[in-house]
Amino acid sequence: LLGWVLHGRRLRAAFGLGLLSGLGFMLPLLHWTGEDVGPVPWLALAAAEGLFIAVGCLGIAAVTRLAYWPVWAAAVWTLDEAVRARIPFGGFPWGKIAFGQSESAFLPLAALGGTPLLSFAVVLCGFGLYEAVRQVMAYRSTGKIPRAAVAGAAASVLVPIAGALATLPLVDDAAENGTATVAAIQGNVPRLGLDFNAQRRAVLDNHARRTAELAEDVKAGKEKQPDFVLWPENSSDLDPYLNTDARQVIDDAVKAIGAPTVVGSVVEKGSDSLRNTLIEWDPDRGPVDTYDKRHIQPFGEYMPMRTVARFFSEDVDRVQREFVPGTEVGVFDLAGTKVGLVTCYEAAFDDAVRDTVTHGGQMIAVPSNNATFGRSEMTYQQLAMSQVRAVEHGRAVVVPVTSGVSAVIRPDGTIVEKSGMFTPAALVDEVPLRSSLTPATRMGPLPEGVIALLALAGLGWVGVSAVRARRVRGAGK
Repeated sequence: LLGWVLHGRRLRAAFGLGLLSGLGFMLPLLHWTGEDVGPVPWLALAAAEGLFIAVGCLGIAAVTRLAYWPVWAAAVWTLDEAVRARIPFGGFPWGKIAFGQSESAFLPLAALGGTPLLSFAVVLCGFGLYEAVRQVMAYRSTGKIPRAAVAGAAASVLVPIAGALATLPLVDDAAENGTATVAAIQGNVPRLGLDFNAQRRAVLDNHARRTAELAEDVKAGKEKQPDFVLWPENSSDLDPYLNTDARQVIDDAVKAIGAPTVVGSVVEKGSDSLRNTLIEWDPDRGPVDTYDKRHIQPFGEYMPMRTVARFFSEDVDRVQREFVPGTEVGVFDLAGTKVGLVTCYEAAFDDAVRDTVTHGGQMIAVPSNNATFGRSEMTYQQLAMSQVRAVEHGRAVVVPVTSGVSAVIRPDGTIVEKSGMFTPAALVDEVPLRSSLTPATRMGPLPEGVIALLALAGLGWVGVSAVRARRVRGAGK
């Protein structure tokens, strides 16, 4: 549909149509951002992201003048996604076409070229379908068959499909380094929305209690003894390094289950800053390692442009002490298993996930806290991202969430176990451990760079052609 409305359009019209398309896409996609703070921040974010799409549609309309335009247009869309994932404030990759392919036949392409190639292929196929229809309609009107254009349209549809089929062998969930029994704890929260943190101790107690219950089930033979346990992000917003009571609660729970446990906590770093930290907690030695979240959420964990943001919502002043990002890649050695750590929001960022695998992660953990967003679609959108990441890097992904949905995902992207929302749960499952690297992991940002260069080449070609045409018209006068 986007190809239909943009093909051959003037740039001003393309911008307007692109903005409408962007708003039509982003408004429902990001509705959860206003779950507890009202519609103004949601509308502002959707409008900002819609503007990115509008600018991308300018480029798409421009390259529709070129031969084999679906290729150039798909490249421009992917370039637009790449820019949006980086600026401003570190970017916001939500809404990548790739993240909507968790159950798609195109998903194996993620193992070849990551989310950029997956987005490119899906968009190329869509534009190719429109071009095929356009050529059929042109034939019915003129009786002529432009063979090159028809061949290009057919290739735009068939090549992505053939590529997806050809990359199926890259999707493998076999255990290369044995297996590990993992427990993901979902303790639940005492209330929904932003105020759930007002009962920080209750959140901690919920996770400690569910862990102790799992320990009893293990003793009774109802569940397997886990090799290690994963708690969600913010499962202890009481700093256990400063709060001896919180430390004791965590220590008792970890000792009860008798396995190293990853605890999500808020740790104070100086008098005016915080870290969103995952702590490796050993049953005998206590806290032994930490990972500080590297991609922190603007307007949530820190407040850029506070004065301007206050114009949209007074809730900005709830952020009194800002989080600061970590700098080190997170990989914990848990009972002999190398576990790559990606905290919640970071799952949307290509580099944050890839780094954990290139640093030796045999599986990936995505501890998350989605309680702020209630029963919205946010948790399912993030779960789809984790499914794509599993295939992209050939790793099992375990997602413990404070309030759900928690899940265990195999390296082929299938969900083998998941919890409900806003209920205590403990998921215990045996996951395959892997050390081989997919082409996507090996190449990293290279496929995205190649596609970006392709887009820039197409835009440059259009620009040069426009300048030449203007000179010819000027000479004719």
